[in-house]
Amino acid sequence: MKKPIKTCSQLLEDYSLALEDLTVYSQRSKNTKLSESQSRELISSFEKTHELALSIFTAFFKPYKKEPFSGSRDLTVEAFHADLIDDGQAWLEMIIDRIKYNPLYEIDTQEKFLENINKKYVRLLQRFEDTMAKKLDA
Repeated sequence: MKKPIKTCSQLLEDYSLALEDLTVYSQRSKNTKLSESQSRELISSFEKTHELALSIFTAFFKPYKKEPFSGSRDLTVEAFHADLIDDGQAWLEMIIDRIKYNPLYEIDTQEKFLENINKKYVRLLQRFEDTMAKKLDA
């Protein structure tokens, strides 16, 4: 059975809830050193929120027949050109950080990834929420 396709508005509601959770995890991590499980929760929450942002991009472009995109990078560049996001370079860095962070590899990138989530990515995701809410209300 096919799942119904969510609209941008519905996806934005899901995104806002995920972003709220991410913000709570991020605030908690600024006040105390995170345990391994808390670090995983923060990263998981970030990844969920970022995936929802990508889903919103996809849903936004669907009526314009600008799909399919070859990957999250192309989708992000298109979102920047459509003024859905305001810092395309930082969003591309977000994608690269997600690729670099992989618990299966020996390279330890978790600390830097957590720092970037807290110092840059939460703010970028919040600005996207504001921008998208304005676009959908217009």
